[in-house]
Amino acid sequence: MLGYPDPRLNHIGKQDFRITRMLSSFTKKDPPPHRVKPVPTAVLRNVSATATASLCPIQQATADMIILAFFFLLRPGEYTAKSTNPDARPFLLENVQLFVGPTHRLNLMTATPEQLHQATFATLTFANQKNGVKDEVVGHARSGDLHLCPVLALIRRVIHLRHHQAPRTTPLATGYQHGLPVPILPADITQALRLAVTVLGPSLGFLPSDVSARCLRAAGATALLCADVDSCHIQLLGRWRSDEMLRYLHLQAQPLMKDFSRKMLHGGAFTLIPNQLVPSY
Repeated sequence: MLGYPDPRLNHIGKQDFRITRMLSSFTKKDPPPHRVKPVPTAVLRNVSATATASLCPIQQATADMIILAFFFLLRPGEYTAKSTNPDARPFLLENVQLFVGPTHRLNLMTATPEQLHQATFATLTFANQKNGVKDEVVGHARSGDLHLCPVLALIRRVIHLRHHQAPRTTPLATGYQHGLPVPILPADITQALRLAVTVLGPSLGFLPSDVSARCLRAAGATALLCADVDSCHIQLLGRWRSDEMLRYLHLQAQPLMKDFSRKMLHGGAFTLIPNQLVPSY
């Protein structure tokens, strides 16, 4: 009211800390959804095949991170090494665990490559990622595919980084070329995805410009939905906060997660109904 002190300010004329804290918490919620196109597994398969044929460690690291983003429903700030988002927290080598069977955990620093390749289950630990419960452990079993598999992708990342004596705090989204670390950026992910969409053509139902590094989270969720996975489980894996009650549940329970990667491969073979901008084929 006219003539009265501003109720938003404290006695020294600065914004009250309670208002500041409330506004800050609002920014940490999931933002309004942007309509990114979810890519089917055909795109991931093309990216993987191209990277394998190239023998380029940077392309191979990019492909591995795309695979991990799909299966773990990751945001770009979680699976790329650098981001403009101040809340970005990329996964590090020390956030990875590999298991043989349900309980035998491998020592990532001392296990031989042959022992690492025996892993049947892999996890990522959410240390400070957005909307993740601190130290929440999310895991996947093998998908049954020789290329599109979250366990094999993590094994490849561990072996590559360890071969170059990378410290445990190295982002997983790092490839070494000529002995030097090269960060995998969101632009690298977008470029690889758009190239694959260009190669596969309009039969996918969308254009290369419709995809970016942000679409893999939607792609994994769509694959789970198409595979008839319960929406509550999808919400847990993606760490969406629409229902806060779900945050009290835990994804560490292996039986809950053991078949998701196989179901995602099956459910990920979808196509989209094209709009008028997509040419006929």
